Amino acid sequence: MHAHFDTLVRVRYAETDQMGVVYHSNYFIYFEIGRTEYIRSAGLEYKKMEIEDDCFFVVASASIRHIRPARYDDVLRIRTRVTESSRRTARIGYEIFNDANDELLATGETYHVFCDCAGRPKTLPEKYRKYFDTAGPPTASTSAAESS
Repeated sequence: MHAHFDTLVRVRYAETDQMGVVYHSNYFIYFEIGRTEYIRSAGLEYKKMEIEDDCFFVVASASIRHIRPARYDDVLRIRTRVTESSRRTARIGYEIFNDANDELLATGETYHVFCDCAGRPKTLPEKYRKYFDTAGPPTASTSAAESS
């Protein structure tokens, strides 16, 4: 199993529809939260990567499979891991669980291309490769839930 990082978020009212169910597009925001916290937990300063090395982590495609609904005020556990990487691309996998009962609610992935500021693909600088290693950092842990 690949190293992963768990991030907790509480579903806010604004993320739900009239029935109190999380609107489907919000799962992509949860993926971004998980990905950002995964990278941060590994010790990578993404902004520094952009500024110092003109290296951006561009989403080229994204997919999701909804299994069960998340609802207003649920605490979600976003499990994030690098599932595949190369010198120019990385694939990130996600699982979203209801933290109260460990029920799997959704799975998905994003596929990324490393690019310069003009959007041209580039090779990821060597010093960043360890952050996108499928077996590498970070170790499994959990961040605090966001307040509602």
